[in-house]
Amino acid sequence: MTNHHKINYVEFPAIQMAKTKLFFSKVFDWKFQDYGPEYCAFMSAGIDGGFFKSDQSSLTCNGSTLLVIYSDKLEATLEDVESAGGKIIKTIFEFPGGRRFHFTEPSGNEFAVWGE
Repeated sequence: MTNHHKINYVEFPAIQMAKTKLFFSKVFDWKFQDYGPEYCAFMSAGIDGGFFKSDQSSLTCNGSTLLVIYSDKLEATLEDVESAGGKIIKTIFEFPGGRRFHFTEPSGNEFAVWGE
């Protein structure tokens, strides 16, 4: 299978780079590689990507794309998100095919987690 025209990498803004890295490391076990003080790459997330230093955040109410993470244990992941400093902005709800919740991480970016 070829990677031609496939999504390969995703980038997000980060107001608080260190707190964002710590949050994703604790909750989702993402690994990070720093490339100077204003950029870090992440791995072990299903798709590789990075965070760039910014004074803005990514929210769906502003038209941003939503990255959705899968969990085998939705309620436990919600608890982990909260205990690591994430803010639940949409509590667990049902949709065709499963359930999910939305949260913001320390830099204010919105993500979702879903499970079956």
